[in-house]
Amino acid sequence: MYIAASRTSDLASGTDRKPALKRVSANVLALGMVSLVTDVSSEMVTAVLPLYLVLGLGLNPLQFGLLDGLYAGATAVVRVLGGHLADRWRRLKAVAGFGYGLSAVCKLGLVAAGSSVAAIGVVLAADRTGKGLRTGPRDALISLSSEPATLGRSFGVHRAMDTVGAFLGPLVAMAVLALSLGSYSSVFFTSFCIAAIAVLLLALFVRDRPGGVDRAAVSARAAFGLLRQQDFRRVALWAALLGLVTVGDSFVYLVLQRRWEIAATYFPLLPLGTAGVYLLLAVPLGKLADRVGRWPVFLGGHVALCLALVLLCGPAYAVLPVVALALHGVFYAATDGVLMAAAGPLVPAGLRATGLAVVQTGQAVARMLSSVLFGLAWTLWDLRPAVLVAAVCLAAVALAAAFAKPVRP
Repeated sequence: MYIAASRTSDLASGTDRKPALKRVSANVLALGMVSLVTDVSSEMVTAVLPLYLVLGLGLNPLQFGLLDGLYAGATAVVRVLGGHLADRWRRLKAVAGFGYGLSAVCKLGLVAAGSSVAAIGVVLAADRTGKGLRTGPRDALISLSSEPATLGRSFGVHRAMDTVGAFLGPLVAMAVLALSLGSYSSVFFTSFCIAAIAVLLLALFVRDRPGGVDRAAVSARAAFGLLRQQDFRRVALWAALLGLVTVGDSFVYLVLQRRWEIAATYFPLLPLGTAGVYLLLAVPLGKLADRVGRWPVFLGGHVALCLALVLLCGPAYAVLPVVALALHGVFYAATDGVLMAAAGPLVPAGLRATGLAVVQTGQAVARMLSSVLFGLAWTLWDLRPAVLVAAVCLAAVALAAAFAKPVRP
């Protein structure tokens, strides 16, 4: 692995010829490996869960929307709590590790929940709590381990490694389902074993960012005070508004499955289309964001999602699902890490985990509401009108955000 010190000398000498992977710190690569293994585990569950709940247990779109919203929104409060505790104790790795560990244990909870929708909801909420606790400290470690000018690249490399896991997860899930003759419990138990390996990797290879702690500077008052900073508040607000008009992944895949009548056997493969494009574009779009501006790239990702939704409303030509999944992948490559790269420099280093968690919390709450509203619209109006309304709302908010320009060049 190539370490940050050598990268610094390269930048100082003006050379920029090494591959992107060698221009990020060893800590970012270690965090990327942890995320890769974790995503194999989590995407195994994500790939089979919509099928399990809708086709297996018979949930309607509104019921699924409520559960999907809970899945997305359970992280809301704990994201800020995890970020604040990590900053206050200056134990970013420890808080992140607790979150990874909690999510790993929850995979066993899915085995115990059986066919009880209520129990599954509780386990998913706990799983997302673990994700909420770990995300802010993890992104703060990435941000603090990187050069400010190359934050987009560092987050791009991390998200690309993360996406390798997202790509492999559904394949592993399908293999386990095939070998176990369709046993979802086998998928959940295998997912737990892989998640435990990720926790071990974190403990062994990720370095913390210790240092003196000014507790007054990382108090709850200081955390809330971040929202008094105009630039940070505007970024958090617009990210949340865009999250409110974003259709969740599970719904995108369910719409594809319904409109093109894709066999249930192939349903877990749909996320691979998104993950493949995300994997290819995460680093290039991260570098592009460093050069041309992070907000334009972030908005471009939402335009790609809007186009994908429009395609889902159109005629059911065979090629359109492929194009829609590709655009869905562009959306993630242009938004996920790029938003963190845009928000990170607006927050003092001592409050980095808290600040990033505040932005993520706004998105999580907004996406929770979005899932419920989309599920309700699908139930009341049917599939295509619901998707069309979502596309129109997304286009309107993205256009407004383009004029607002909350992130300065």
